[in-house]
Formats: sequence, structure tokens, C-alpha cells
Amino acid sequence: MRLFFALDIDDVIRERLSHFVHEIRNFAPDARWVTPESLHVTLKFIGEQPDASIETIKQELGTISAAAISIHFRGYGFFPTPQSPRVFWIGMETGSDLPRLAAMLDDKMAALRVPKEERAFRPHLTLARGPGGSGSPHWRKEDRPNRVFQRLQEKLSQLPVPEFGTMTPHEFFLYRSQLSPKGSKYTKLASFAVPRTKS
Repeated sequence: MRLFFALDIDDVIRERLSHFVHEIRNFAPDARWVTPESLHVTLKFIGEQPDASIETIKQELGTISAAAISIHFRGYGFFPTPQSPRVFWIGMETGSDLPRLAAMLDDKMAALRVPKEERAFRPHLTLARGPGGSGSPHWRKEDRPNRVFQRLQEKLSQLPVPEFGTMTPHEFFLYRSQLSPKGSKYTKLASFAVPRTKS
């Protein structure tokens, strides 16, 4: 099964994002838009693992300790570049605590022989992907200039920087991702607490 760690998004912020997508999605009709109910903040992609690994992962994370995290959702951008966009995303301002949690998870999973991340953690919230394109934020050799998001870019440039609110998550989750022609289905397999106060 394909596994990853992620944070849920508060309902109020999810509703604001849903309204935002409803207002702009017609400006990029060829993009594949993420459904509001499936939005999440990915902390660590684990990849394919046997069913028995779930208990091992729970045990490994039983000792994790992290500071409280505050996330402010605002702004937007395009990966890998605005000229060759594959991914339309919403920005996240988090300070150092969220990257620190992601690094802890990376270290914990490395102890279970899951490959460590080769690049720095870049927190973002994916709203749409170009047709047939990868969701990776990094440059790929097949990336080329394209016009998939051109009308959307023009529209957004005329609007104020979007603001969606701030949340302080108290837990993160181990998710299972199941791929299908209709899109990915996400199932929570375990939850892990994040302290409520700053360290």
C-alpha cells in the first residue's frame, strides 16, 4: 500500500479554499483540480509498504516529540516555474516548526529503510495539476513552457493576494493513498498528537 504522513486542514480554511477554487477553476479548464475534501498538507511520502508495516511505523513514532505548529495559508504559486507550470499551489507560512516535524518524520522513516528526502521540505497545498503532469514541485527534464494556467495567472494578477486563515493542528495522520482513474482515495490509518503549546 502507498503511505504518507499529512496534516488535515481546518474546516473553515477548507471552506474558504473551496470557494476560491469555485471562483477561479474556469480559468484553467484543462487542469485537474483537487477536490476540497481531499486537501491535506503532506509531511512525508513513504511509498509502497507491506500491510504489516503499519504497526512498525506506529511503534517508531511512539517516541516523537514536536513543538506546536501554526500555519497561515496565503498567496499562491506555480511549480516548477510560472513559465512551465505543472502545479498550482497555495502558500503556507509556518516558521521553523513544520519543517522540523517533517525532518523528524524523515529521520524516523529512514530508520525503517524508507529513503530520506533529497531536497528541502517545501510546504504548500496543491490545488490543481496540469493534464498528465507530475505533481512534483521540482524541475523535470520533460518540463516545457505551456499555457495551461495562463488565463488563471492573468486573472490572479488582477486580484489581491488571497488569504485563507491560520490553524494550529493538534495531530497528524498516517494515510493510505489508493490510485484510480477517478483520482486518489485517501484513508486515515493512524493519528499522532502534536503538542498544543510552543516549546
